[in-house]
Amino acid sequence: MFSKSDSKQIRQEFWTNFGKEYPNKWLLYNTKIKDVTLKFTFTTKKAQVSIDIEPDDLLIRSYYYDKFVSLKNILISEYIPDIIFDDRYELDNEKVISRLYAELTGVSIHDKTCWKEAMQFLYNKMLKLESFFIEYKDYIDD
Repeated sequence: MFSKSDSKQIRQEFWTNFGKEYPNKWLLYNTKIKDVTLKFTFTTKKAQVSIDIEPDDLLIRSYYYDKFVSLKNILISEYIPDIIFDDRYELDNEKVISRLYAELTGVSIHDKTCWKEAMQFLYNKMLKLESFFIEYKDYIDD
C-alpha cells in the first residue's frame, strides 16, 4: 500500500513518462462543446479513455448522449469496436454523468510493470476516439 504522497508521485511520474513517450497535443477539454470532454483515466484498477458528457441539466446531457448513440454503429465499426456506452455512469465522487469509454482492466498505476501496456492502450484508443470526435463534432454540436 502506498501513502497518499507516494501515490501522487507515482501518478505524476506515469503521466510525465506518458507525455514523453507519446507526445501529442490532445483535444481533451478543448472540445468547444460545454461540459463534453475527452479524458484519460488510469487508476489502481483500470485504464480508460472516454468522452464524458457532464451537463448538470439532464435534458442537455441526454441531448448530447443521444447524438453519440446515433453514431454508435460508426464508432464501433470504424473506430473502437469495444466502446461502452453508459448514460448513467457514476464517478467516484458520486456524480452521475454519461460516458462513452474503452477500458483496460487488470492494470494498476502503482505497478510499473503495467505502464507500457497501459500507455499503449491509452494512446491508441485516444487517437481513435479523438479522430472520431473531430470527424463528427459538427453533427454532435448541431
